[in-house]
Amino acid sequence: MTKKAKCYLCDKELEKNEVGLSKKLLGRNITRYYCISCLADYLDISVDDLLSKIEEFKEQGCRLFS
Repeated sequence: MTKKAKCYLCDKELEKNEVGLSKKLLGRNITRYYCISCLADYLDISVDDLLSKIEEFKEQGCRLFS
């Protein structure tokens, strides 16, 4: 069984889309992942904006998102 990624700041267990969003916005080779709330704070944007970006990336066919 593989170990689930956790948020670097709050230690929340992450969903696949949260890991994908961290990689997409911060770089594929990152080692620190963020939950959607912490990522929104880190980037100083809203959670709703990030959720919209996830949908946009899915529509574009990005394989980082389920």
